[in-house]
Amino acid sequence: MSNLNVPKKKMAPRDAFGRALEELGGERDFVVLCADLADATRAGFFAEKYPERFIECGIAEANMMSVAAGIATTGTPAVATTFAMFAAGRAYEQVRNSIAYPHLNVKIGATHAGLSVGEDGATHQCLEDLALMRELPGMTVLSPCDGPESGRAIKAALEMDGPVYVRMGRSALDVITEDNAEFTIGKGVVMADGKDAVMFATGLMVGESLKAREILAERGIDLAVVNIHTIKPIDEELIVSYAKKTGRVFTAEDHFITGGLGSAVAEVLCEQCPTPLTRIGVKDTFGRSGTFDDLIKAYGMDAESVAETIESNIR
Repeated sequence: MSNLNVPKKKMAPRDAFGRALEELGGERDFVVLCADLADATRAGFFAEKYPERFIECGIAEANMMSVAAGIATTGTPAVATTFAMFAAGRAYEQVRNSIAYPHLNVKIGATHAGLSVGEDGATHQCLEDLALMRELPGMTVLSPCDGPESGRAIKAALEMDGPVYVRMGRSALDVITEDNAEFTIGKGVVMADGKDAVMFATGLMVGESLKAREILAERGIDLAVVNIHTIKPIDEELIVSYAKKTGRVFTAEDHFITGGLGSAVAEVLCEQCPTPLTRIGVKDTFGRSGTFDDLIKAYGMDAESVAETIESNIR
């Protein structure tokens, strides 16, 4: 459990992801592929240091996934990097049939996910990728909460065999995890304990939920916040434990409320521990252009809005 209350600094998940690839390149044998976005995804850090193991595929994401699959058949892991909209959307058929179906050792580093893309607007704000990837048999789905955890996520992905989807946003986020924090695929992290309700959050919404917890504490509500960095396989034991402990469950994600974390938690509760659940996220509408801060407020996902939603549902 983390007792970290004050963010140490801000960091973009994609920056930590790129630096982790660069560092891991000296420890492990793998190939990194990109689709003309090496600067944006930070795959360029790896490319500069290990050009012989970097493949620029151009603006051809579907082909990139097929090339990554071909490399993986030789026994060398491949990391395919691009924006989430292109990785989960444009290249979905290749991810499904060429990577997931044969269960190949390809890691998909998907940056610029969700509302954090900001001014790029609805066409680039992928809010359905967790749902698309979660439904693929054998696909591990990771959604780290800050920069350092993004680095640990790709490290954990490369240490396991099989396809992995790592989801990251664009914006710099508060660093809310400890430097020496463990990252275990399939295990949630209790960021703050509480007895009145529990928030299962993922990605950037972990930080917003911790801020909401502080607001609620001033109103006499003790909220537990759990970081679900692994959407699949999800930590069923921890979910059931806190549902029984608090009797009131909330989820928060920078994603549609259908198909992602909220749906995954609902499935666990329905089958094992029926508990009142409120899902916080984007509700059956596309995103729009605006600053990140303005967008999460508009969609009721900033800390104050999260706190108000929780308070109105448990009073």
